[in-house]
Amino acid sequence: MEIEVAENAGFCFGVKRAIDIALQTTKDAKGPVFTLGPLIHNQRVVDDLQAHGIKVADSLEEVNSEDVLVIRSHGLSPETINQAKAKGAKVIDATCPFVKKAQKLAEMLIKEGYTLFIVGDKGHPEVDALIGYTDGKGIVVEDLELFNNFKCIKKAGVITQTTQSMESLQKVVNLLFFKSQELRIYNTICTATEKRQRTALEIANEVEAMVIVGGRNSANTTRLAALCRATGVPSYHVEGAEELSAEWFAGLKKVGVTAGASTPDWIIEEVISRMKDLAEEKILEEEPKNEEEIIEEEPKNEEEIIEEEPENEEEIIEEEPENEEEEEEEVEEAQEKEESLPVAEEKEEVSLLQEHIKTLTRGEIVKGTISAIDSDGIFVDVGCKSEGLIPDSEFDGTETSLSVGDEIDVYVEDVESEEGNVLLSKKKADAESTWKMLRNALENKEIIEARVKERVKGGLLVDMRGVRGFVPASQISREYIENLEQFIGEALRFRVMELDRRRNNVVLSRRVVLEEEYEEAKAHIFDTLEAGEICSGIVKRITDFGAFVDIGSGVEGLLHVSEMAWSRIEHPSEVLSEGDEINVMVLGLDKDNERISLGLKQTKEDPWVTVGERYHQDDIVTGKVTKIVDFGAFVKLEDGIEGLIHISQLANRRVGNPSEVVSVGDEVTLKVLNVSAEERRIGLSLRALEEPAEERKKDDRQKENYNNQDHDNRGDADEPITIGEMVGNIFQRKVD
Repeated sequence: MEIEVAENAGFCFGVKRAIDIALQTTKDAKGPVFTLGPLIHNQRVVDDLQAHGIKVADSLEEVNSEDVLVIRSHGLSPETINQAKAKGAKVIDATCPFVKKAQKLAEMLIKEGYTLFIVGDKGHPEVDALIGYTDGKGIVVEDLELFNNFKCIKKAGVITQTTQSMESLQKVVNLLFFKSQELRIYNTICTATEKRQRTALEIANEVEAMVIVGGRNSANTTRLAALCRATGVPSYHVEGAEELSAEWFAGLKKVGVTAGASTPDWIIEEVISRMKDLAEEKILEEEPKNEEEIIEEEPKNEEEIIEEEPENEEEIIEEEPENEEEEEEEVEEAQEKEESLPVAEEKEEVSLLQEHIKTLTRGEIVKGTISAIDSDGIFVDVGCKSEGLIPDSEFDGTETSLSVGDEIDVYVEDVESEEGNVLLSKKKADAESTWKMLRNALENKEIIEARVKERVKGGLLVDMRGVRGFVPASQISREYIENLEQFIGEALRFRVMELDRRRNNVVLSRRVVLEEEYEEAKAHIFDTLEAGEICSGIVKRITDFGAFVDIGSGVEGLLHVSEMAWSRIEHPSEVLSEGDEINVMVLGLDKDNERISLGLKQTKEDPWVTVGERYHQDDIVTGKVTKIVDFGAFVKLEDGIEGLIHISQLANRRVGNPSEVVSVGDEVTLKVLNVSAEERRIGLSLRALEEPAEERKKDDRQKENYNNQDHDNRGDADEPITIGEMVGNIFQRKVD
């Protein structure tokens, strides 16, 4: 089997530099040397460093004054560094230069007023340090749905975790290009990371299997494994040679090997050496050990063939009885056989009895029937001379679901306890069954169900009948969820992503299941839903311009603010709240751009259709002032119906600005001047109710007389007035 090793596999410059600095520090330091968290993400290397006197501290409380603190390659936040110095500890900076560059850029962008997006993994020590250089203002991008919360960004900046992929950066940049007015992008991906990923993909496309070596908590190694798997080639992520399996390489001619940035050469060499040994062992098992085995299977010479055949016809004749004496002998032999039959039957009965009374072996799983339940535990009939016992200490309340007569699988802990019982375990049997189920689910991409047990750092733990699984926070939902405690006790559906029984490691994803269901639901909706249909939905998010409504399985449509009510509203919150269940009409479907336009007001009757039945000229009505403009004020009479008080109808005096008379929110009584359903207008008057009719008539007559009289006695009032008559001699220049 040919093994091809990637050129850029193993330690990168930054990691090697950090280790060299740490080892040199142990030689120079007089006191204890610490790192806050592991120096690099490789436990075997960390163990080796501890052997050289470099201790791992989980918090600064473990570091005392005059101790030495080596900043790991991922870096630390300025606040943490200052706290260490304030304690009197000597700080040695082993931060990777590429990480250091990203920290300076992050600090600069924040100072210049940019909204900073960091493409990386939340909770990763490098990302946490970067956040520290932004005073906590940096926004970590793990999911592009984060940008749904941003309508328009004035100034956006982008940096990346040094071990991110170029594809992740490109996706964020593509999205921000349309959402930001100004965009500054800094590719802070380590050059070694880019080369390592590129060469790993090149090799993966040429071999029959890939082995990726490195710590499972190493972000860059995990990403390498994911990239290799994406090519479709079988890819195995191992931390050391002991995890390799001969089955992986059976019948393969060419296998590739790469390693993460935290993997030293000696671990890679161990893996390669073990791969060669496994390949040779497999070949030896499949091929004959020596030539003798081949020779024995074939006749040595022609004489063997001759011996197998009768030499002449006499041999054939000898097989038949020559006379009656031989026939008598055969009869006697038959009688003897008949006399021995009872003995054979007795032996058969003994054999059946032995089968009924089973002989159990420690570690095997057998079926049994519950015969009793008491304070000592559960007694199970497993077909032995004595009953088996599942101790009460094994149960945590789940035994209430078991009853006498139930058939269950049990694991044999001990064939005979001090009390003479077979000691059994249901948990271990369940765990064995669960591991088989998980393996099958992983291979066949089946969905499993499990109940959430507790919230832990970075995600959730679920219980699967004796096996605990971990669900990373990023794999719990399609969108970011801050309160993970809400899922405790719930039975959720998952897809198995990673499985390692030796390390008791199971990684699950709920997000993958939701994504698949969402894509199916989206395709179904676009194929079956038509404009004009009314459907139910739940308001998920409210923005300034409208609301996003889930119309099924996470598929959302936009309900624009202009389509919420027949009357004018300033903000969607006036009509809706998040979580509201509403009926909406589908206004439009854009399958190419995956957009759905919805309407709420269309599900209700247009009040303007029947406005003439409720409002007439000279009617006295009441309403609330909703908006003030230069030319008047709008008044809401009912949902969907607004009228206008023109500025000339606000008072019986000259009004410079409508706000002199009314304010938004005022309840007012008005007179209807005119109603036009076609133009969707109602004219209202406040002034008409303020002055008596006689006074209004008098004012009208005075205005008419004033307009008709010649104020300057300069001719007939019907003659037009010139500009000169209006302005007099103000433009005449005095001449000396």
